[in-house]
Amino acid sequence: MQTAKSAASTADKADATVDAKTGTHAATPARPKRTRGGPKGLRITDVAAQAGVSPITVSRVFNSPESVAPETLERVRQVVQKLGYVPNRLAGGLSSSRSRLVAAIVPTISHSLFSETIQVFSETLSRAGYEVLLALSGYSASSEESLLDTVLSRRPEGVLLTGVAHTDSLRERLASVGIPVIETWDTTETPIDMLVGFSHYEIGAAVAGHFLDRGVRRPALISANDERALARRAGFRERLAQAGIRAVAEEIVAPPSSVAVGKRALPELIARAPGTDAVFCGSDLLAIGALGAARQLGLDVPKQLKICGFGDLEFSTETTPQLSTVRVDGTRIGVNAARFLLDRLNGESGASGERVLDVGFSLLAREST
Repeated sequence: MQTAKSAASTADKADATVDAKTGTHAATPARPKRTRGGPKGLRITDVAAQAGVSPITVSRVFNSPESVAPETLERVRQVVQKLGYVPNRLAGGLSSSRSRLVAAIVPTISHSLFSETIQVFSETLSRAGYEVLLALSGYSASSEESLLDTVLSRRPEGVLLTGVAHTDSLRERLASVGIPVIETWDTTETPIDMLVGFSHYEIGAAVAGHFLDRGVRRPALISANDERALARRAGFRERLAQAGIRAVAEEIVAPPSSVAVGKRALPELIARAPGTDAVFCGSDLLAIGALGAARQLGLDVPKQLKICGFGDLEFSTETTPQLSTVRVDGTRIGVNAARFLLDRLNGESGASGERVLDVGFSLLAREST
């Protein structure tokens, strides 16, 4: 039977290498142990010693920076950067049952409609010690549901959703998980939890009213077919119907919107409905494409054809003529969505207990109408 001593001797021999010149054994360098805290095996205590603070203060810098004095926060962050320290978020999350993650599911960030909201939402949460896990659903309810299962596996402490049209199973899933949920970019009387948005229906009605005030009699619509765009379509058509205009030509396109799609859609629309004197486009991208197509068709905008978009993209004032559009304050949505979530995560209900905020919108009448 092998004794502990002989086993150790055997192990020593197995861990030795033979020197080619002397024939003697040379000890093999020991394999470095895997350690937490970064490539150098740094620990939170190393950072604390360098910064002259306690380890719990370093922990607060990562997990609740708002609770640390600004000068201390800056000093610790400089030491972290100098040493290359990387906190073990997983270990910390397991021990505290907190991941410091918030998941955000949006259709796209290809243009500023949603990216403005996500940017400020992320910045606000980051200042409070949270990170945002971003997922893109691409305007698909089924994709949103599958993405939700994926992000929930990362144990987020809250979820941001875009819109209010979700599958029943997604709603049930979120109810069973029991974490704060904030819906954005729409409004409803029955939110899952909290909501910061505006009425797409009212936007459509407002654009219709604007056209009517300009003497429009043969309006038309170029719109995507996602739930929010269809809500704007409903408001647009119903306001026109109240004024006695029920024949509204329309071109429905698949999202996401683009300039090229708008440029193709307008000639097809005019071919079916000659004499159209105004077009409400479901996005500024569609509207800019329609402006280009109108020039090619020899239509004077706004004398013969008025065009209005939605979104107030940065370059909507750079078109000729300048594009009339609807502005929604995406920054306000992002800030308030983050504030609602943080209040809930901190065990608060908000200054006045509100869970729903309608940020409204502005119709910007420019040269194209």
